[in-house]
This record gives sequence, C-alpha cells and structure tokens, in this order.
Amino acid sequence: MERKNRRDIAPGTEVCVVLKKDQRTGKLTRGFVKDVLTRSADHRYGIKVRLTDGHVGRVKKILSAIPDTG
Repeated sequence: MERKNRRDIAPGTEVCVVLKKDQRTGKLTRGFVKDVLTRSADHRYGIKVRLTDGHVGRVKKILSAIPDTG
C-alpha cells in the first residue's frame, strides 16, 4: 500500500483504516477523521487517526478530499 502523508488527512476526511485488532487480517473500517494522532509528516504503516465513532487506526485509503473550510 502506498504511504500516506499527514497533510492529505484532516478532520472530516473520509478514510478506511485498519484497527489494531484487525492488523493480521487487514480488515478495513470506514469512517470520518475526528483527530489526527500521528505527529510526523508521514509514517511507514499509515497515519494514525481517531474516527468520529471513537475507533483508532492507521489510514490505508483516503476516500474523500480534505473538506473545504472556507
């Protein structure tokens, strides 16, 4: 999977993440980003985020662009 950059992900972005419990199977969970938890610009396993439903996982796919805040 391609590497994700932190600048491509912001609160409100729709993403698919892999949860810690699903790392072996690779099962993806879909949701909207509430918080970006990774501090570095990129991460080898994906940017860690908290979804609006409270789940925490690493981004594997970005489904929507960063929402327009203006």
